[in-house]
Amino acid sequence: MELRFIEETSLKAWPALEQEFYDGWILRFSKGYSKRSNSVNALYLSTLDVSKKVEYCEKAYMERDLPPIFRVTPFFSPHNLDQFLDNRGYKRIDPTWVLTLELAHHPISPNPKVEIQPLNLDEWIEIFCRFREEGIEKHLTHIEILKSIPTPKLFAGLLSESEFVACGVGTIIERNFGLFDLITNPAQRRRGYGTDLVMRMLSWAKEKEAQLAFLQVVERNDPALNLYKKLGFQKTYPYWYRIKK
Repeated sequence: MELRFIEETSLKAWPALEQEFYDGWILRFSKGYSKRSNSVNALYLSTLDVSKKVEYCEKAYMERDLPPIFRVTPFFSPHNLDQFLDNRGYKRIDPTWVLTLELAHHPISPNPKVEIQPLNLDEWIEIFCRFREEGIEKHLTHIEILKSIPTPKLFAGLLSESEFVACGVGTIIERNFGLFDLITNPAQRRRGYGTDLVMRMLSWAKEKEAQLAFLQVVERNDPALNLYKKLGFQKTYPYWYRIKK
Protein backbone atom coordinates (compact mmCIF):
# COMPACT_ATOMS: atom_id res chain seq x y z
CA MET A 1 0.00 0.00 0.00
CA GLU A 2 1.53 3.30 -1.10
CA LEU A 3 0.69 5.73 1.68
CA ARG A 4 1.56 8.86 -0.28
CA PHE A 5 -0.89 7.75 -2.98
CA ILE A 6 -3.65 7.52 -0.35
CA GLU A 7 -2.76 11.06 0.72
CA GLU A 8 -2.91 12.29 -2.87
CA THR A 9 -6.32 10.72 -3.45
CA SER A 10 -7.51 12.15 -0.13
CA LEU A 11 -6.66 15.67 -1.32
CA LYS A 12 -8.39 15.05 -4.65
CA ALA A 13 -11.45 13.56 -2.97
CA TRP A 14 -11.95 16.68 -0.83
CA PRO A 15 -10.83 19.42 -3.22
CA ALA A 16 -9.96 23.00 -2.42
CA LEU A 17 -11.61 25.85 -4.29
CA GLU A 18 -8.17 27.28 -5.04
CA GLN A 19 -4.84 25.48 -5.04
CA GLU A 20 -1.23 26.51 -5.59
CA PHE A 21 1.87 24.34 -5.93
CA TYR A 22 5.04 25.76 -4.45
CA ASP A 23 8.32 23.78 -4.45
CA GLY A 24 6.71 20.49 -3.40
CA TRP A 25 4.13 22.10 -1.13
CA ILE A 26 0.40 22.38 -1.92
CA LEU A 27 -1.34 25.53 -0.69
CA ARG A 28 -5.12 25.04 -0.45
CA PHE A 29 -7.65 27.86 -0.05
CA SER A 30 -11.42 27.52 0.43
CA LYS A 31 -12.68 30.66 2.19
CA GLY A 32 -11.91 29.17 5.59
CA TYR A 33 -14.29 26.17 5.42
CA SER A 34 -12.43 23.27 7.11
CA LYS A 35 -8.73 23.13 7.89
CA ARG A 36 -8.33 20.30 5.40
CA SER A 37 -9.14 22.58 2.47
CA ASN A 38 -7.40 25.68 3.91
CA SER A 39 -3.91 24.52 4.78
CA VAL A 40 -0.41 23.95 3.45
CA ASN A 41 0.40 20.32 2.65
CA ALA A 42 4.14 19.67 2.46
CA LEU A 43 3.73 16.53 0.42
CA TYR A 44 6.75 16.39 -1.88
CA LEU A 45 10.47 17.11 -1.86
CA SER A 46 11.31 20.64 -0.79
CA THR A 47 14.42 22.37 -2.14
CA LEU A 48 14.06 26.02 -1.09
CA ASP A 49 14.95 27.52 2.29
CA VAL A 50 12.26 26.54 4.80
CA SER A 51 12.16 29.96 6.45
CA LYS A 52 11.48 31.75 3.16
CA LYS A 53 8.88 29.15 2.19
CA VAL A 54 6.96 29.52 5.43
CA GLU A 55 7.03 33.30 5.08
CA TYR A 56 5.68 32.96 1.53
CA CYS A 57 2.83 30.74 2.76
CA GLU A 58 2.01 33.06 5.65
CA LYS A 59 1.71 35.98 3.24
CA ALA A 60 -0.46 33.97 0.82
CA TYR A 61 -2.97 33.11 3.53
CA MET A 62 -3.00 36.52 5.17
CA GLU A 63 -3.69 38.11 1.76
CA ARG A 64 -6.89 36.03 1.72
CA ASP A 65 -7.76 36.91 5.34
CA LEU A 66 -7.09 33.32 6.38
CA PRO A 67 -4.90 32.08 9.25
CA PRO A 68 -1.77 30.25 8.06
CA ILE A 69 -2.29 26.55 8.81
CA PHE A 70 0.09 23.69 8.04
CA ARG A 71 -1.12 20.10 7.77
CA VAL A 72 1.71 17.84 8.89
CA THR A 73 1.79 14.24 7.63
CA PRO A 74 4.57 11.60 7.68
CA PHE A 75 5.51 12.79 4.18
CA PHE A 76 6.46 16.35 5.06
CA SER A 77 9.60 17.88 3.62
CA PRO A 78 12.03 19.16 4.76
CA HIS A 79 12.48 16.80 7.71
CA ASN A 80 12.75 19.66 10.21
CA LEU A 81 9.53 21.44 9.14
CA ASP A 82 7.45 20.40 12.14
CA GLN A 83 10.13 21.50 14.61
CA PHE A 84 10.63 24.73 12.67
CA LEU A 85 6.93 25.54 12.91
CA ASP A 86 6.95 24.76 16.62
CA ASN A 87 9.88 27.13 17.16
CA ARG A 88 8.07 29.79 15.12
CA GLY A 89 5.09 29.69 17.48
CA TYR A 90 2.78 27.28 15.68
CA LYS A 91 0.67 25.18 18.05
CA ARG A 92 0.07 21.48 17.31
CA ILE A 93 -3.68 20.76 17.18
CA ASP A 94 -6.19 18.09 16.15
CA PRO A 95 -3.99 14.97 15.84
CA THR A 96 -5.88 12.68 13.48
CA TRP A 97 -5.64 9.15 12.08
CA VAL A 98 -6.19 8.12 8.48
CA LEU A 99 -7.93 4.74 8.58
CA THR A 100 -8.04 2.33 5.66
CA LEU A 101 -9.89 -0.85 4.74
CA GLU A 102 -9.08 -3.29 1.92
CA LEU A 103 -12.44 -3.87 0.26
CA ALA A 104 -11.49 -6.86 -1.88
CA HIS A 105 -11.02 -9.15 1.12
CA HIS A 106 -13.68 -7.70 3.38
CA PRO A 107 -17.10 -9.39 3.61
CA ILE A 108 -19.68 -6.59 3.62
CA SER A 109 -23.06 -7.56 5.09
CA PRO A 110 -25.35 -4.52 5.27
CA ASN A 111 -28.38 -4.52 7.55
CA PRO A 112 -31.36 -5.54 5.36
CA LYS A 113 -33.72 -3.41 7.49
CA VAL A 114 -32.21 -0.17 6.20
CA GLU A 115 -31.45 1.10 2.72
CA ILE A 116 -29.27 3.75 1.21
CA GLN A 117 -30.70 6.32 -1.15
CA PRO A 118 -28.50 8.30 -3.53
CA LEU A 119 -29.48 11.97 -3.31
CA ASN A 120 -28.76 15.08 -5.30
CA LEU A 121 -26.73 17.78 -3.60
CA ASP A 122 -29.70 19.98 -2.68
CA GLU A 123 -31.49 17.07 -1.03
CA TRP A 124 -28.37 15.93 0.79
CA ILE A 125 -27.32 19.33 2.17
CA GLU A 126 -30.83 19.91 3.55
CA ILE A 127 -30.60 16.68 5.55
CA PHE A 128 -27.02 17.37 6.65
CA CYS A 129 -27.88 20.88 7.90
CA ARG A 130 -30.96 19.57 9.69
CA PHE A 131 -28.88 16.96 11.51
CA ARG A 132 -26.27 19.63 12.34
CA GLU A 133 -29.04 21.99 13.45
CA GLU A 134 -27.46 24.74 11.33
CA GLY A 135 -28.79 27.02 8.63
CA ILE A 136 -27.75 26.42 5.04
CA GLU A 137 -26.21 29.92 4.95
CA LYS A 138 -23.33 28.54 7.05
CA HIS A 139 -22.59 25.95 4.38
CA LEU A 140 -22.41 27.93 1.14
CA THR A 141 -18.66 27.32 0.78
CA HIS A 142 -19.23 23.71 1.83
CA ILE A 143 -21.66 23.39 -1.07
CA GLU A 144 -19.06 24.81 -3.48
CA ILE A 145 -16.57 22.18 -2.33
CA LEU A 146 -19.12 19.38 -2.66
CA LYS A 147 -19.96 20.51 -6.20
CA SER A 148 -16.29 20.29 -7.15
CA ILE A 149 -15.80 16.73 -5.88
CA PRO A 150 -14.97 14.54 -8.88
CA THR A 151 -17.18 11.63 -9.92
CA PRO A 152 -18.09 8.93 -9.22
CA LYS A 153 -19.46 10.37 -5.99
CA LEU A 154 -22.29 9.47 -3.66
CA PHE A 155 -24.46 11.80 -1.62
CA ALA A 156 -25.94 9.11 0.60
CA GLY A 157 -29.01 9.17 2.80
CA LEU A 158 -29.75 6.19 5.05
CA LEU A 159 -33.43 5.30 5.30
CA SER A 160 -35.07 3.42 8.15
CA GLU A 161 -38.84 3.01 7.96
CA SER A 162 -39.01 5.75 5.30
CA GLU A 163 -37.14 8.24 7.51
CA PHE A 164 -33.64 9.57 6.90
CA VAL A 165 -31.56 8.68 9.94
CA ALA A 166 -27.97 9.30 8.70
CA CYS A 167 -26.11 10.70 5.73
CA GLY A 168 -22.62 10.92 4.29
CA VAL A 169 -20.51 11.64 1.21
CA GLY A 170 -18.30 9.23 -0.68
CA THR A 171 -16.12 9.54 -3.75
CA ILE A 172 -13.92 7.17 -5.72
CA ILE A 173 -10.49 8.35 -6.91
CA GLU A 174 -8.28 5.81 -8.67
CA ARG A 175 -10.22 2.94 -6.98
CA ASN A 176 -9.74 4.49 -3.54
CA PHE A 177 -13.03 5.30 -1.80
CA GLY A 178 -13.05 8.30 0.54
CA LEU A 179 -15.80 8.80 3.12
CA PHE A 180 -16.60 12.29 4.42
CA ASP A 181 -19.28 14.23 6.31
CA LEU A 182 -20.72 11.16 8.06
CA ILE A 183 -23.47 12.16 10.48
CA THR A 184 -26.41 10.53 12.26
CA ASN A 185 -29.62 12.28 13.24
CA PRO A 186 -29.02 13.33 16.89
CA ALA A 187 -32.43 11.90 17.83
CA GLN A 188 -31.49 8.51 16.34
CA ARG A 189 -28.01 7.95 17.79
CA ARG A 190 -26.85 4.78 19.59
CA ARG A 191 -29.03 2.63 17.36
CA GLY A 192 -26.30 1.42 15.00
CA TYR A 193 -27.23 3.71 12.13
CA GLY A 194 -23.69 5.03 11.81
CA THR A 195 -22.47 1.48 11.23
CA ASP A 196 -25.34 0.83 8.81
CA LEU A 197 -24.50 3.97 6.83
CA VAL A 198 -20.83 3.06 6.44
CA MET A 199 -21.61 -0.56 5.53
CA ARG A 200 -24.06 0.53 2.84
CA MET A 201 -21.60 3.08 1.44
CA LEU A 202 -18.83 0.47 1.37
CA SER A 203 -21.16 -1.89 -0.48
CA TRP A 204 -21.83 0.83 -3.07
CA ALA A 205 -18.11 1.44 -3.48
CA LYS A 206 -17.35 -2.26 -3.88
CA GLU A 207 -19.99 -2.51 -6.62
CA LYS A 208 -18.13 0.35 -8.35
CA GLU A 209 -14.92 -1.74 -8.14
CA ALA A 210 -13.22 0.39 -5.51
CA GLN A 211 -10.40 -1.49 -3.79
CA LEU A 212 -9.53 0.58 -0.74
CA ALA A 213 -11.70 2.70 1.59
CA PHE A 214 -10.27 5.51 3.70
CA LEU A 215 -11.50 8.12 6.16
CA GLN A 216 -10.09 10.43 8.83
CA VAL A 217 -10.88 10.34 12.55
CA VAL A 218 -9.62 12.76 15.19
CA GLU A 219 -7.36 10.91 17.64
CA ARG A 220 -9.46 11.81 20.70
CA ASN A 221 -12.67 10.41 19.17
CA ASP A 222 -12.50 6.98 20.81
CA PRO A 223 -16.12 5.97 20.01
CA ALA A 224 -15.55 6.53 16.28
CA LEU A 225 -12.18 4.79 16.32
CA ASN A 226 -13.71 1.79 18.07
CA LEU A 227 -16.61 1.71 15.60
CA TYR A 228 -14.36 1.72 12.55
CA LYS A 229 -12.05 -0.86 14.12
CA LYS A 230 -15.02 -3.23 14.45
CA LEU A 231 -15.76 -2.64 10.76
CA GLY A 232 -12.21 -3.69 9.85
CA PHE A 233 -10.55 -0.29 9.37
CA GLN A 234 -6.94 -0.01 10.49
CA LYS A 235 -4.85 2.96 11.58
CA THR A 236 -2.59 3.69 8.62
CA TYR A 237 -0.86 7.00 9.26
CA PRO A 238 -1.34 10.08 11.46
CA TYR A 239 -1.40 13.78 10.74
CA TRP A 240 -1.94 16.98 12.67
CA TYR A 241 -2.19 20.71 12.09
CA ARG A 242 0.10 23.58 13.07
CA ILE A 243 -1.53 26.96 13.61
CA LYS A 244 -0.16 30.17 15.16
CA LYS A 245 -0.73 30.37 18.92
